[in-house]
Amino acid sequence: MNIMLLGAPGAGKGTQAAKLIERYGLAHISTGDILRQAVANKTPLGLAAKGFMDKGELVPDAVVIGLVKERLGQPDAAKGFILDGFPRTVAQATALDGVLDELGMRLDAVVSVEVDKSALVTRLTARRTCKDCGGIFNVVSQPEAASGTCPSCGGELYQRDDDTVATVTNRLDVYERSTKPLIDHYRAAGLLREVDGNAPVDVVFDAVTRAIGA
Repeated sequence: MNIMLLGAPGAGKGTQAAKLIERYGLAHISTGDILRQAVANKTPLGLAAKGFMDKGELVPDAVVIGLVKERLGQPDAAKGFILDGFPRTVAQATALDGVLDELGMRLDAVVSVEVDKSALVTRLTARRTCKDCGGIFNVVSQPEAASGTCPSCGGELYQRDDDTVATVTNRLDVYERSTKPLIDHYRAAGLLREVDGNAPVDVVFDAVTRAIGA
């Protein structure tokens, strides 16, 4: 089972990915993890990526695709994988199609977790972070955090600059603009499965498993 998950910030994509990995034993293909590991291991592609990262530049698609190809070639990915956070553009999606063809693999489904924009803004702006332990809490789903005191360590909770309404709204607008072509790409390929992410986590997970035919 080879799956790709799409979802806006706050849609709960990470939670659903973790549940899918736990239930089906899928390899987690995350470009962030791959980059960090390649840099730590000082592989040729990792060193190439580090050169761009050290300058504060985006790692070119060719390097990222090379790293993804290496990861997909590892034994655990042959048993099934979940792509998380990649691709982000149609160009990357097209390159990924080529890589999968080379490796004799294919995507079984692309699941897009859809959540109302107003709900996403509420979820993201309700997030608070502890200055002491770094814990993250939500004042809507965890009312005990509304006091401004960390439920775990008693430290002070604060709202990060990127969790304000203006910043969150801009992030969601950027995501929508950049992702719509990607959604259209996979819809045209007959792989897209859209799931309502407004429901509770377990209800959404049931919908995701139905969408992938598991």
